[in-house]
Amino acid sequence: MAGSRVAHVTLKGPSVVKEILIATALGLTAGSFWKMHHWNEQRKTRAFYDLLDKGEVTVVAAEE
Repeated sequence: MAGSRVAHVTLKGPSVVKEILIATALGLTAGSFWKMHHWNEQRKTRAFYDLLDKGEVTVVAAEE
């Protein structure tokens, strides 16, 4: 047992290509979620103004 050795993983430096691909994938994912959020808010705003034009909802200004 005096000469037993344990195999250790040798650490290399960061892979630039791998990091660029991961960052691109994360950026596209985050951008897609942001775009879907923006489209949802735009749809809600458009629906509100359509109802306002039809006269189905009204807006009352607060008096000061």
